[in-house]
Amino acid sequence: MKKHEEAILAFVAGYVDTLGFVALFGLFTAHVTGNFVLIGAEIAGVGQGVLLKLLAFPAFIVGVASASVLTKVLEKRGVTDSANALHVWQAFLLLMFLAACWFARPIVDASAPMVLLSGVLGATAMGVQNARAKVLRASGLPNTVMTGNVTQVVLDIVELTHHGAQEGQGPQVLARLRTTLVAMSSFAIGAILGALAFVHVSFIGLALPIALLLALTFVS
Repeated sequence: MKKHEEAILAFVAGYVDTLGFVALFGLFTAHVTGNFVLIGAEIAGVGQGVLLKLLAFPAFIVGVASASVLTKVLEKRGVTDSANALHVWQAFLLLMFLAACWFARPIVDASAPMVLLSGVLGATAMGVQNARAKVLRASGLPNTVMTGNVTQVVLDIVELTHHGAQEGQGPQVLARLRTTLVAMSSFAIGAILGALAFVHVSFIGLALPIALLLALTFVS
């Protein structure tokens, strides 16, 4: 399963981000900077949940910081690969996100305390995933935001079409293109299923990304 880790993480990001967006007044938990646009729109009188989206930023920062601290603590104890610990930590935060959302029902007020707590927990969990590659010093594609990956796909297609193959870089570019398309497809599928899961089973749908993160940890 490890070789499919990036695709699974991209799926988790798309799934959680979309489920949170549908359930929590348009809140982005993974693509947290997208909340800037929504905050601007809501200040102009379109939409609701400014406080919810503002709180996502410090919560996201806490998630990133917690991933860094956890990794450093484990490194001091001689653990060279803390990826599994990060998966467990993110899964725990998503479980708390699920519980908070469940107790917040019915979600009709974007400023209700339990709704705010739900958004904070979701953004914190996805902050952990956003920090993962950097704190692990791992190479690879971004798996939480696809804008850069779309750009890379276009550039690689142009490269292959024009002169990449002639310069001997064709196989390398093609391999990167395939990897990027897998990540993008996984994110897109996750986004679709996240929305469908909320519509059909509400916040219980968060059990799937939690299970996938634990599977990455405990299934070789």
